[in-house]
Amino acid sequence: MKNMMDMVGMIKKAQAVQTQMAAVQNKMENTEFTGLAANGAVEVVLTGKLTPVKVKLDKSVVNPDDVETLEDLLLVAMKNAKERADDASDKAFESIKKSLNLPDNFELPF
Repeated sequence: MKNMMDMVGMIKKAQAVQTQMAAVQNKMENTEFTGLAANGAVEVVLTGKLTPVKVKLDKSVVNPDDVETLEDLLLVAMKNAKERADDASDKAFESIKKSLNLPDNFELPF
């Protein structure tokens, strides 16, 4: 009988994890993260699902004779936006684990 109650508890906890993960994933899809380079002269905006939304360039970084620098700055800004999205995702899933008293080594897929 105790084993059956443990199983019911585990199933309820799994359902709670699934519900909360779906909410986090939805929030991430609708949250934008801005990455910057060259003191804000290059700005890239991605969603939490890493979908590009916007690129903004200051005229000071647009030099037809030096396209490579602009390419590098765009990469830096994109990586910065991705890091911000990853950090937000990690924090959200850590919050789920804590709210459900899951062990620290419990891995949530995303």
